Amino acid sequence: METQKNEFVSWKSYLITALFIVLLTILLKAFGLFFDLINISLLYLFPVLFSAVRLGRGPSFFAAGIGVLAFDFFFIPPTLSLTVSDLRYLISFIVFLSVAALTASLADKLRNQFHQAQQREASTAALYALSRKITAISDLDVLLNQIVQHVSDTLDAKAAIILPNLMGEQQLEAYSKDAEGWASDESHLSIAAWVNKHNTIAGRGTQTLGESSDLHVPLDTDQQVHGVLAVYVGDRRLSDMPELIRIIEALSDLAAVAISRVKLANDAKVAQLTAESEKLRTALLDSLSHELRTPLAAIIGSVTGLLEGENVFSPEDRRELLLTTREGATRMNRLVGNLLGMVRIESGMLRLNKQWCGIEDIVGVALAHLKDSLQHRKVSIRLDQELPSVPLDDVLIEQVLINVISNAIKYSPEGSEIVIEAEQNRQMLVLTIKDEGTGIAPGDLERVFEKFYRGHLTKHIPGTGLGLAICKSIVEAHGGHITAMKNGNRGTAIIINLPLQFAEKDGDGNDNFWGENINY
Repeated sequence: METQKNEFVSWKSYLITALFIVLLTILLKAFGLFFDLINISLLYLFPVLFSAVRLGRGPSFFAAGIGVLAFDFFFIPPTLSLTVSDLRYLISFIVFLSVAALTASLADKLRNQFHQAQQREASTAALYALSRKITAISDLDVLLNQIVQHVSDTLDAKAAIILPNLMGEQQLEAYSKDAEGWASDESHLSIAAWVNKHNTIAGRGTQTLGESSDLHVPLDTDQQVHGVLAVYVGDRRLSDMPELIRIIEALSDLAAVAISRVKLANDAKVAQLTAESEKLRTALLDSLSHELRTPLAAIIGSVTGLLEGENVFSPEDRRELLLTTREGATRMNRLVGNLLGMVRIESGMLRLNKQWCGIEDIVGVALAHLKDSLQHRKVSIRLDQELPSVPLDDVLIEQVLINVISNAIKYSPEGSEIVIEAEQNRQMLVLTIKDEGTGIAPGDLERVFEKFYRGHLTKHIPGTGLGLAICKSIVEAHGGHITAMKNGNRGTAIIINLPLQFAEKDGDGNDNFWGENINY
């Protein structure tokens, strides 16, 4: 079909050239009295130039030949005959043909250069458009579908991408619209396996399968072949294939870079997850060897003393040992709760059960849980008298307060003061916990809320670095924020901001606040 079309275009070009000569001859014959023979011969160069620029070199030479014949037959004496009365006209014919041939060659060369410039411009535009489409894509399947569709639209041809699977076998991954039947041909997989192995282009216009109607191009970067791009080129002329192959190879190079980028990004994510998992495993082992060992030793020691010294200890001693046991168990329970909380947050299983609550009740429950630990600290509670109820998950906010107050106990000396303040600031409830402890270095004030991060001033004190990270996730899930700052010249202040109204996301992703008239 393509060959027949090309033949039709070729005959059409020669027919147009012949008609041009006929029309020019009629006009010159009609108005020939106004021109001498030299001017007439020059006018016959117009069809030659037109054919060279618009139709190609063949029609331009054809125009030169029949132009000489028409000039001789109709204008050179004796007219209506191909003979000449003066042999000097033969020299004129030779000069005319030479000038026509040279002019036609130059014009055809200029035409080819113009077409090459157009093709390069189209190729550059196609590459730019493809690069814009795939720059921000991070999903491999979406990327492959965008590539094959763009190649298909650019070349007006069917396209498909074949990638090796985990077993190294070739597998069809993406194909353009209306190309399912063609792309499903098993021969593509065999050819793709050869192209992948040898990293060499194969198909029409190449040294391998040169008469094929398909073209298979390796998607390679730095000698690593990521897959194969298959394009149906039909029976296009072999003379047109070098330029087409150049465009396809340019597109395939850009596609290979994009595929490599996505694969590297996925590998980086896997490596990051692996590193995080290793970090979590290390933190858990560290917790088991440090955080759990101390309370376990206290529990075991107290229980052993109670069992073996039943008649030795006084009631006061027994109470002291039981309190030590309870404190150790509470500490272990808090550690396990933090670990489980982080697992819930990381897995996306954190769900809020918001209720209208009074913050003074939550503060009281948190202090009750830490009653034993607070025996050697002075606690000052300063709550505004008319604080409104707050929409929050009381269990999770209670865990936040327990973690923050536990840190204040852990990092402050015995006999120091811990201050808990609460006030309303516009539409936010501001809760502040201050201590007189070691404090946080200025460079660590933001990083202390990162998972597993330990401040430089407190690394000598056992801990997992999970407590404040969990607090940050819970507070932000409520639509609030938590910050750390210095408490004057000594200690740390943790500031928790919680919204006083329920917040929901609307269809545009904006916050809609409500809750003025809620009935339960």
